[in-house]
Amino acid sequence: MTMTTRELSLQEKYAAKSICFGCGPANEEGLHIRSFPEDGKLVCYWEPSLKYQAMPGMLYGGLIGCLLDCHSNWTASWHLMQTNGLEHPPCTVTAQHSIKYLRPTPVDQTIKLVAHVVDSKSDRATVHGELLVGDKVCATCDSTFVAVKPDHPAYHRW
Repeated sequence: MTMTTRELSLQEKYAAKSICFGCGPANEEGLHIRSFPEDGKLVCYWEPSLKYQAMPGMLYGGLIGCLLDCHSNWTASWHLMQTNGLEHPPCTVTAQHSIKYLRPTPVDQTIKLVAHVVDSKSDRATVHGELLVGDKVCATCDSTFVAVKPDHPAYHRW
């Protein structure tokens, strides 16, 4: 699948009213990451801004964690939707999120997020994600996401 700006991302298609800071289309001040299935993985291209600097020219590490968390969460949810034959992705929440910062991430270039599921059960998925600038991996994550039940506050947030 080739991504164009006219295509709806998973977030826009399935969670248009979400207010999540990282991936919610309805959060006016959010990051608005847009994830697309591509060759069995989810891919996102995101343009950083100078306001997210930790030091001159470099992206703040907490924001890197946010980008990887939201994109990986959608990877897990999309996978659970596909493998369980659902019409909509289940609401999933982060159960574990481990990040490795490999090199500084510049704010003057496009960031690419790539994530894929490495293990799953019917209600959870473990995802490996990467944040790249050009052909260099700047950070990785290994995270687990769990589909929530009706008594959880995040249920139906999408």
